[in-house]
Amino acid sequence: MAAVIRATLRHLAMRHGKAVGLYRRFCHPAPEEYAQFLRRHGRLFAIGDNCFIDPAAEILDPAYVRLGNNVQLTNCTLIGHDGSINVLNRAYNVKLDKVGKIDIRDNCFIGHRAILMPGVTIGPNSIVAAGAVVTKDVPAHTVVAGVPAKMVCTTEELVKKLQDQTATLPWADLIEKRNGAFDPAMEAELIRRRVEHFYGHKV
Repeated sequence: MAAVIRATLRHLAMRHGKAVGLYRRFCHPAPEEYAQFLRRHGRLFAIGDNCFIDPAAEILDPAYVRLGNNVQLTNCTLIGHDGSINVLNRAYNVKLDKVGKIDIRDNCFIGHRAILMPGVTIGPNSIVAAGAVVTKDVPAHTVVAGVPAKMVCTTEELVKKLQDQTATLPWADLIEKRNGAFDPAMEAELIRRRVEHFYGHKV
């Protein structure tokens, strides 16, 4: 029965854009599936190919958001407007407006609990670290972190560092064999070796 309910909710959400809250809550869509949902019903300005979007990601002003190809959003927050404007308009009897686009170019990763403020562009091949608050444009090929976000290194430097570290791992041979498809047996062996390495305990 539960499978039928989930299938119905998935159909309503993906085909008709209905029951979205229930779909997210009970179907637990994978990031790739949720990106497909947003492509159809998310009202983003544009979304490229091969995107992965955590269902917990908060995209507060989707009409102002453009995602390139191969973009991954974790449970981050994208803010397109300044909410204080409503308070200021009433308090000072003025008519103000402050909105901005969020433009995330190709091959970008936005980390856990990162916040992107209005009016920023994340250049291609860039990474925004977990918890970062991005208040200005991130140049291409850059890794940023912190509050406010600042450059840590280039993406190429990070890739080289990670390549060197990966080559020394006790499970490097398994990483080398990965071909993109999920292999349960390989993942189980990865976990076993990692736990043994971290804790000296055989699983």
